[in-house]
Amino acid sequence: MSFLPRRTFIASCAALVATAVLPAAHAAEPIRIGLVTALSGQSAQGGEAIARGLAVAIDDINASGGLLGGRKLELVSRDDESNPAKGVIAARELIYKEKVAVVFGGLDTPVSMAIVPLMNQAKTPFMGPWAAGTGITRNGANPNYAFRVSAVDELVDKAMVQYAQKNFHASKAGLILVNNPWGESNEKGLTAALAEKGMKPAGIEKFEGSDVDVVPQLTRLKAAGADTLYLVGNVGPAAQVVKSLDRMGWKVPVVSHWGPATGRFTELAGPSAKNVHFVQTYSFFGKQSPQGEKLLAELKAKYPAIKGPDDIPAAIGVANAYDGMHLVAKAIAAKGSAEHEAIREGLDNIDRYEGVIKTYVKPFNASNHDALNENDYVWAQFIDNRILPVGMTK
Repeated sequence: MSFLPRRTFIASCAALVATAVLPAAHAAEPIRIGLVTALSGQSAQGGEAIARGLAVAIDDINASGGLLGGRKLELVSRDDESNPAKGVIAARELIYKEKVAVVFGGLDTPVSMAIVPLMNQAKTPFMGPWAAGTGITRNGANPNYAFRVSAVDELVDKAMVQYAQKNFHASKAGLILVNNPWGESNEKGLTAALAEKGMKPAGIEKFEGSDVDVVPQLTRLKAAGADTLYLVGNVGPAAQVVKSLDRMGWKVPVVSHWGPATGRFTELAGPSAKNVHFVQTYSFFGKQSPQGEKLLAELKAKYPAIKGPDDIPAAIGVANAYDGMHLVAKAIAAKGSAEHEAIREGLDNIDRYEGVIKTYVKPFNASNHDALNENDYVWAQFIDNRILPVGMTK
């Protein structure tokens, strides 16, 4: 045999072997899951909670053999620093450079509101595990690639009004809201919720995220006769509202959205932090479902510092992200594909999932991309630096 034919024969064999290996190599490629959230700053605990919920869910799925014949999931994270512009840059990088199948993210409503138009333009699924701005999912896009396992401002606002009336006999609402798109979303929702009850706000005041004194705004609300405050703001500014109330000596019930739960609220607000009642979607305190017990055990195993519910800050981030990841996995498995359009279609057609927060029955459809509703909320407060359901002391 001459040298040339032998060389040609070897090359042909190598080509055949490479061709045979390609499908296996492709099958082994990970399915990349993107995360854009605040991993630094005052809301970092919330961002870490989301990351942990995703990590545990991904471990579950990978331990069960992965998806699509053995493809493992891989989490790729970016810190948006609670900055909308940085969030958009991070989401764009995840979509076009990292080639993620789906993006989880937006701890802050302004960040999510900035990201969602990009997601719809890029036809890439977005799953929101925290930010509650109504317009995140109800954005007018068709088809709509934004989904959410979290609270929704429009529904939270109705729940806030109902809770304040039932527990504090509130009749004159004072709205104290952060001056950003999240505050605007809740101003509309709270005004509408009050109107349904035949009421109007006694006053509406705004504050900036950087304000260190909210006494002037609160003084105006007190003068207007407000008997209950409806608070919307994340950790830092919400803490300033509480400290300003202390400086005024004004003992007034405070019913809040869940902003205080995103970080070091008790440290920043002081002893009066316990007086704020706020909404949650989940608590690890109290009797747990089998799914909740399983998640708690997995958290303890993966993060040695977690000994029990006391050690899980921002439980909503963990639970929302965990359920959201499993719903995405069900969509991928049902469609037999991790392509963007297949995931969107799969999410719209999930029949049932036994989750941690609840049993999801047809959680999404073409006209509704919010898996949770007002019946899924829990009211909580800080007791000894722990987020406990209202009425539970230990």
